Amino acid sequence: MLIQIILVVAVVAASVLLTRSTANARHQAIRRLLLVGFVLTAVLAILFPEWLTYIANLLDVGRGTDLLLYALVIAFVSFIATSHRRTNHLERKITVLTRELGLAEATLERVDDSVVQLEQEESARASTCDDLPLRTPPQSEH
Repeated sequence: MLIQIILVVAVVAASVLLTRSTANARHQAIRRLLLVGFVLTAVLAILFPEWLTYIANLLDVGRGTDLLLYALVIAFVSFIATSHRRTNHLERKITVLTRELGLAEATLERVDDSVVQLEQEESARASTCDDLPLRTPPQSEH
């Protein structure tokens, strides 16, 4: 019974932490601390497997491997939720960038068309100026 309460609380806590915004430094610090805690716990469980069995017995779980399985399920669900959120965030970023790129390309295309038009007008003016007879200044009689 105790393990069920702990697992439900862990799942709820993981869900709350994962649905919050990850933009601030406090949230990133919490995630790093949890990672360090996970690494230390994993190393201790490897070096002293009897401690895992002892803790499992305190929590009314039959074996240490069962407790480890429960913890891994929570970690896996947390990983999936985090990956899903990150993917959604990246998709939104790609959408915004694609829109900005499309607008920038359209603007450049309009500028290029304007430049081509101005060049054509300039060359047309230059060719009409070439067709006009050159005026020679009147010569004065001295």
